[in-house]
Amino acid sequence: MNALWIARNTFREATRDRVMAGVLVAGLVLLAATQIMSPLALGEGVRLTVDLGLSGISLLGVLVVVMVGTSLVSKEIERRTIFNLLSRPIARPEYLLGKWIGLTGALWVVAAALGFALWLLLALRGQGAHGPSICEATYLAGLELSVISACAVLFSSLSTPILSALYTLGLIAVGQWSYDLRQFALHVPQPLGTLLSVTANVVPNFPLFNMRTLAAAGETTTLPHLAMATAYAVLYGGCVLSLAAAAFESRDFK
Repeated sequence: MNALWIARNTFREATRDRVMAGVLVAGLVLLAATQIMSPLALGEGVRLTVDLGLSGISLLGVLVVVMVGTSLVSKEIERRTIFNLLSRPIARPEYLLGKWIGLTGALWVVAAALGFALWLLLALRGQGAHGPSICEATYLAGLELSVISACAVLFSSLSTPILSALYTLGLIAVGQWSYDLRQFALHVPQPLGTLLSVTANVVPNFPLFNMRTLAAAGETTTLPHLAMATAYAVLYGGCVLSLAAAAFESRDFK
């Protein structure tokens, strides 16, 4: 119950933040811009709209995480408000879990709103059949943002907002290239190859959540893929939050 109470307050704080409103407006502007660029796409206007629209969901979600999520815990530590919370019968793991649930809920709202706007735009253009693929791609984007928010909560509980943002962005960059990093590890001498391979296996496997190419063609993915992505997000996010809770439990705020 304590975690849900913290999650509700965090969700309200995140949704009332100006960054959230700015992100939603930026997403709508991006969708409008795709219509201006469609005549230049040589008959691939729908593909361009879907690709940029889904990319916008991920990029704007990351912006919310960097601007809001990376300072969730550290901001309260700097303001000393965390002492009032932890003086109550609230365990530190519950506090972190509530922060993550609230932030993740706000990210899912952003993804769902922009995904619906993208489908509505396509429906107005007579391409409403893209609905199932847009829905699946938006769902996978939400899972990806859930994992990113867990990593942001971890870094926020251990470091300053600026460093947390840099760590989160670095992890995202490496995770997006995890497949290429794993292949590159096969062509470099040891022990560098082993180090790169281990790094590729430890960082989040973000390509697993990317189905923009399929969605742009109006195709859906398979149920095993959706199930695997869901299980991976739950398992990886759970491991990251457990690590964050263990580190946060032993942290001394004096």
